Order: sequence, then C-alpha cells, then structure tokens
Amino acid sequence: MKPISELTIKLFADGADLAQMACDRANPQIRGFTTNPSLMRAAGVTNYERFSREALEMVADRPISLEVFADEFGEMERQARKIASWGDNVYVKIPVTNTRRNSSADLICRLAQAGIKLNITAVLTLEQVREVAAALRGGAQAFVSVFAGRIADTGRDPVPLMAAALELLGSSNIELIWASPRELLNIWQADAIGCHIITVTSSILSKLALVGKDLSDYSLETVRMFYDDAAKSGFSL
Repeated sequence: MKPISELTIKLFADGADLAQMACDRANPQIRGFTTNPSLMRAAGVTNYERFSREALEMVADRPISLEVFADEFGEMERQARKIASWGDNVYVKIPVTNTRRNSSADLICRLAQAGIKLNITAVLTLEQVREVAAALRGGAQAFVSVFAGRIADTGRDPVPLMAAALELLGSSNIELIWASPRELLNIWQADAIGCHIITVTSSILSKLALVGKDLSDYSLETVRMFYDDAAKSGFSL
C-alpha cells in the first residue's frame, strides 16, 4: 500500500461544520471542500448564505462546492449564478436531475458555457456520466461527482463503473470525483484507477493514522478492547 503522500488523487473534505473545516484547512493533504444541504441541515445551519460566505472566507485559496436547493430549473439557474458570484473558487453543485427525474443537461450546458464552474452531483449511472460530459465539454472547469459509495450500497462493485466513468469524461476541463466513500480503502481504490478527486468525511480522515498499522498489534488492541468493555459492563455467568 502506497503511503498517503505518494497518492496522486486529491482529497476534498466533505462536511458543513465550520470548526471542522478550519481544522481541515490547516491540513495540507486537503485540497478542496464540498458540502450539501443535507450536511448543512445535520450541522444545524439555518442561514445558507451566511454559512457559505463564512466557509468561503475560511478556505479562500481552495475550491469549494456549494449546492443549489431548488427543483425548478429556472430557480436553479438563478441560485447558481448568485452562488458563483461569491468567489472564483466556488463550484456550484447542480443535481443531475430534478426530483421529477428531468435531466439537468440543458441547464448544465448553459451554465458551463457562461463560464460558471460546476460540480454535477448525485450521479450514479454511466448513462448520466455520458450525458453530463457532453453538456460540460468545452465549458468552464467542472467536477462530476459519481456516488461510488451509494453504488456499493446496492451490492455493486463501484470500481469498474468509476474506471468507465473516467474514460467517458475524457476532457481536460472535467475532473471525476469519487463521492460518498464508505471506508479508507476507497482512497487507494480511487487513486489506482486514476480518479482525480475523492471526498472524505472527518470520520474517514481520522482513520489515516491506521494506514500501514501492524495487523498483529491491531488484533491485540481489539482483544483488549473487548476484554475491557466486558469488564466495565460487569458481566457474570
């Protein structure tokens, strides 16, 4: 296993906690940031613009993805143009479809050609990758977030699909994001296929200290943990 310092993939911190973002900002391994309305809600964010502007001040030198929260394409476009105006490092997240399964491709193409940096989110199929790539090609710099973790949740191996997605993008202005990883190993899997970026939560980042750990020592630590927990529980037979 390569040490983390030798990987070519870029790590983007995923979350909506400003204190955690400040910690991640101090970590040179973190090359960018992503968030979404669900993460914001979980973090107790109540004012979208205030949170976004505070986050932008904190990470001004790195890309950050901020998502629209409308369902009608006209309102998505209005929000996207406003969000994009907040900083040159902003990538506006556009969902691949709206809630009625209508494709966002026309809106994506229009915004990309207008010079707005985009992050197309909630992508799970190669058909979606193909359509999104066509809409983005020749436009502003963009990310395509394929939710590999959710693909894995359905029992499918995401690695072949992600490798195929990389080939489909095939454009200098588009980078592939391995989104919603479930475990630390996903970083190495994504790097091995040449994926450009992987989003990582603080829970995954916290496991970086385990990389290369001696498995025999780890086994003993696990045995001790089970023993200590049993002792503290006061079990008897």
